[in-house]
Amino acid sequence: MKKVIEVSIGGINFTVEDDAYFRLKEYLKRFEETIPDKQEAREVMEDVEARVAEIFQKEMKFPNQVVDMGLVQVVIDHLGEMEPASQEHTTQGSSSFYSGEESDYTKGERKFYRDVDEKMLAGVCSGIAAYTDVDVTIIRIVFVALAFAYGTAIFAYFLIWIIAPRAESVAQKLQLRGYAPTAENIRRYTSQHK
Repeated sequence: MKKVIEVSIGGINFTVEDDAYFRLKEYLKRFEETIPDKQEAREVMEDVEARVAEIFQKEMKFPNQVVDMGLVQVVIDHLGEMEPASQEHTTQGSSSFYSGEESDYTKGERKFYRDVDEKMLAGVCSGIAAYTDVDVTIIRIVFVALAFAYGTAIFAYFLIWIIAPRAESVAQKLQLRGYAPTAENIRRYTSQHK
């Protein structure tokens, strides 16, 4: 018989086995300690906890399932192990560690969402631009030109607006750009887009 704990992760309540809770807590604490700025750490940890809750919900087979060590290990595998911040990173502040270059991100599966952060109307054009790595201005010009030339672009725009989901979570924003929603990528993205 194992002891269980009721916890709120990312605003969602879960029942977690005692040993799994302490393993997850220790993992999140180690990750938080790699972020030198405490204000930034709080914001990043909110996003990471939301991603943890999302993974738990996806992996749970039935409602009210107790989170065990196996599920916690799935989360750690998805988010990746943390490397401790070296002295070089903490002394340079926002150096190459926080540079935001594409080579810093771990690549992942690309999924299409509407990009509501860069939207003019509904985020369709900015979502297409982020998904295809094309300048959003070019995509908007193409939509306007097609709207005047054929008129079907207006229908297509509204259809995409209705069908495509919004990129609301940091994990979705990363997937839109082709990056894996790992803890390190969440930290980099959050530090760049404050």
